Amino acid sequence: MTGALPLRCGSTTVGAYVPAPRLASRLSPRPYLHPLTTLGGTPVTELMPADHLHHLGAGVAVPDVAGHNFWGGRTFVRDRGPTELDNHGEQRHLGWTARRPDGFTEELSWTAAGRELLHEERTVTARQLAARAWELDFSFTLTNTTGASLRIGSPATNGRPGAGYGGFFWRAPRTGTPPQVFTSDAAGEDAVHGSTAGWLVLAAEHWTLVLCGADPWFVRTREYPGVGSALAWRSPLTVPAGGSVARRVVTAVADGRLGPDEAAALAARTTR
Repeated sequence: MTGALPLRCGSTTVGAYVPAPRLASRLSPRPYLHPLTTLGGTPVTELMPADHLHHLGAGVAVPDVAGHNFWGGRTFVRDRGPTELDNHGEQRHLGWTARRPDGFTEELSWTAAGRELLHEERTVTARQLAARAWELDFSFTLTNTTGASLRIGSPATNGRPGAGYGGFFWRAPRTGTPPQVFTSDAAGEDAVHGSTAGWLVLAAEHWTLVLCGADPWFVRTREYPGVGSALAWRSPLTVPAGGSVARRVVTAVADGRLGPDEAAALAARTTR
């Protein structure tokens, strides 16, 4: 991984950040975190899996920014369905505001068709939570630089029910049987998908993720293991000229499969 920035939690390297990957335009080139691991070394991210080549570890991806695709792959078009379009944008690394062994602050430009749509400030920090758990603190602020109102949408807002994805997204690796997913009061993909629980758990045999955020959760376990927070779950998000959208997702990464009580205790310890 040329140009990858190591991410450390104390004395342990828990991952790497790739700020400027060389990718085909249809994958919507963007920075990503991969590989990420537990403190024990178990991988918890997947890069360009065969089922979705545009899934790039953990990062920010949005399928519809003023009609431009910053997610990768096909675009959902109302009354047509998933369609190959030449509308892909790119998140361009502009520079580092801060760099530390445990994280960084970065400036990015969301550009499509030769024009900047959004300017982003992104901050990532790794912290130890427990003997066998650490947290990834991921925050980003998107500022509309177009001079006019900007619409952020999703396949759901374009006519595909239940597909309100777009925002922070974590693609986990396949590990045989699908991982369990649950919140404090619901369990299973159907029950958790679209919920606004304060924390959500994705638990496989050898690892557990506990995500804490404020947006509706996008969840997949049966088709593939992945979870994200949705900026435009049912309705488009309009950002006025010069306006900003700020989000933060804190994810606890633990060795082993945690049950509800252990996960709740870990969620309570995360930095929020």
